[in-house]
Amino acid sequence: MNLKDILAISGEGTLFKFIAQGKNAVIVENLETGRRFSAGAQARVSALDEISIFTQGEDMPLGKVMDLLWEKENGGEVISHKLPDTELKEYFAGVLPDYEREKVYTSDIKKVLHWYNILHRLGMLVREEESPADDAETDAADEEQKAGEKSPEDKKSDREKGDDKEEPGKANGKGGAAEKKSATVSGEPSDDSAPGEPSDDITPEPEKES
Repeated sequence: MNLKDILAISGEGTLFKFIAQGKNAVIVENLETGRRFSAGAQARVSALDEISIFTQGEDMPLGKVMDLLWEKENGGEVISHKLPDTELKEYFAGVLPDYEREKVYTSDIKKVLHWYNILHRLGMLVREEESPADDAETDAADEEQKAGEKSPEDKKSDREKGDDKEEPGKANGKGGAAEKKSATVSGEPSDDSAPGEPSDDITPEPEKES
C-alpha cells in the first residue's frame, strides 16, 4: 500500500495527513474529521511509510503487510482490533507467519489492524504500482535487447558470407595452411613443434660456397 504522507500520533486513535513542516511543529490534518492543527515537538509523530514489522528474516515494510491483509480479505476489512489478544495473534500469524513473536507485541498488531480499517473505511488503501517512468525504461531496455539480437535467418546469412571468404594462406600460395610459428612463454619453448623437429622461426644457415 502507498502510505506516503500518512502519519500516526501517539495517544490519538486515528490517522493524519501531513500538510506542512513548521519551524517547531508539523501541520497535520485529521483524516476522519478534516480538522487541522499543529503537532508540536513533544508529540510522537510517526510516518507510516517508515514503519516496518520485525520478521525472522528481513523486516517487512508496513505497506507490504497491509498488502497481505488486503489479499487475505479480498479487499475487505480485517477483524476488529478490539478482539481478545489470542485471536489477534492467531489472525496476524495467518497473514504473516514468520513475524517475530518476541519483538512484535499485541499492541503493535492492534495498531496495524486499526490503521488498516481506518484507511479502508476512508477509501484510502491504494496499491503501489510501477510508475509510467519505470515502465518506459523497461520497454526501452527490451527494445534495445531485441535490436541487438539476430534472427536465425540473419545468423545463417552471416555463416554463408563467411564461407565465401578465402581461406587463410591460399592467397600467398601456402596451400591453405597458415604459416606456423612457435611461441615462448617465460623462455620455455611452445608445444606447437613436434619433438625433434626444428622450430619454423629458426633461420637456416646459408650454404657455403665451394
